[in-house]
Amino acid sequence: MSRIGPAFAGVAARGGRALIPFVMAGDPDPATTERLIPALAEAGADLVELGIPFSDPIADGPDNQRAGARALAHGMNLDVLFALIRRSRERTQVPLVLLSYYNLLLQYGLDRFCRTAVEAGLDGLVVPDLPADEGQPLVAAAGAAALDTIFLVAPTSTEARMRLAAERSTGFIYCVSLTGVTGVRQTLAEGLRDLVARMKAHSRLPVAVGFGISTPEQAREVAAFADGIIVGSALVALMEKSAQPVEDACRFVRDLKAAISPP
Repeated sequence: MSRIGPAFAGVAARGGRALIPFVMAGDPDPATTERLIPALAEAGADLVELGIPFSDPIADGPDNQRAGARALAHGMNLDVLFALIRRSRERTQVPLVLLSYYNLLLQYGLDRFCRTAVEAGLDGLVVPDLPADEGQPLVAAAGAAALDTIFLVAPTSTEARMRLAAERSTGFIYCVSLTGVTGVRQTLAEGLRDLVARMKAHSRLPVAVGFGISTPEQAREVAAFADGIIVGSALVALMEKSAQPVEDACRFVRDLKAAISPP
């Protein structure tokens, strides 16, 4: 059993919502990411989502694309990431979720990837370019290794696609708040509450919302109806401009956590 389910259950028992910050592994360099993982947990992150850079990141907006380019320039790849996670596990047991495009996993080998990921200390996997109806090979390999598979649903998802995402997901379900790529948004997408309600009708798994949540105020709004809040581009953009990326990232995470915590 991964750490993801207990993490959501523990937050829910306290009347709260799970905060899931996203950072690109290796941005601005691998050593900073290694410092950042336990620091984010101490700042209030209930789970941490790590991106692995890829040459054709079709779901990523400009902030995450630049972060991926910086990470690639510093040699980030899956083997470097796994070594980094192993060392991080000496300092924190916060659940770790990897966002990776499918080609990287295929090149590594699905069975080998899943076994190595769990041995390193990874808990779950999000693959934005792999729809649930084509995900059975990964589901099988991940299930054998006890790695959670987290599929995405979007405003355009049909009820049939939502049902299949529910059937093939473990850990939680990732609800994309809008059509398009990641990025900082001034306002939340319309109909988001209804989208989460539709997904919850198909599954008892926690539903976490990502894409476009950029401020503590927006996080508080989403926390009224979702089980988890994923904040990525705003955090990545903050770190890009910072001379103290770990410290500033943690300050932002503390503000986000305060906004979604019960009074």
